[in-house]
Amino acid sequence: MLYLFLRRFIVAPLIKLLFRPKVTGLEHVPTDGPALLVSNHLAFCDSIFLPVSVPRQIVFPAKSEYFTGPGLKGKLVATFFRSVGQIPIDRSGGRASLAALNTGLSILEKGGLFGIYPEGTRSPDGRLYKGKTGVARMAIVAGVPVIPVAMIDTEKLQPAGRMRPNLFYREKGKLLPRLVRPGVAFGKPMDFSRYEGMERDRFVLRSVTDEIMYALMELSGQEYVDMYADKAKELIKAGESVDEHLRLGDTKAS
Repeated sequence: MLYLFLRRFIVAPLIKLLFRPKVTGLEHVPTDGPALLVSNHLAFCDSIFLPVSVPRQIVFPAKSEYFTGPGLKGKLVATFFRSVGQIPIDRSGGRASLAALNTGLSILEKGGLFGIYPEGTRSPDGRLYKGKTGVARMAIVAGVPVIPVAMIDTEKLQPAGRMRPNLFYREKGKLLPRLVRPGVAFGKPMDFSRYEGMERDRFVLRSVTDEIMYALMELSGQEYVDMYADKAKELIKAGESVDEHLRLGDTKAS
């Protein structure tokens, strides 16, 4: 009830008033029953624009730290995240990744919508990076429709490192509004039922993941990079070139 109240009467109206996100393909999201929504990830605010674009609740895994902050500010942050359908999950890998997978499967089994970012983290440069196979395993085990979702221009509102959208910019000493209208595009549902029972086959998992990432590339118009985004972030942080590593055939990069 808290989610519905906050989303319907506070968060969604405010987001639509301030940003006017352009939503297309909403007819591809089922009005009832389970579905797995897979999205590219350009900015922190993706996890706000996407949930408010769909009439139904979408559950997203979020860093557990967002729900455990101290004091009044910590409680307000936790309440906000819950208002947009996010749940705390330890995403550090290993058993934590398995817990995230099981949580998603549980939500889908109950007929809900579960959202996931196959890249695992935000793109460091606006390009689309290699998907992790957890999304394929979830799609095969759950046996539900997979709906690709493209977030468009959200990185222009919220560059990397900023927790709040950048609504204004300075030009010749004047503070002017940033006229960027973000987009949320839903693609046609994808069916992977032909791989039922093959969720342990790593070649199948990679094939399904790549098919999902291709659909996201087509929908978003992004350039695809055959490297994991977290590796790209490490390279950029170290002052190295992602493209140079790819040119030299850095096998560790992908």
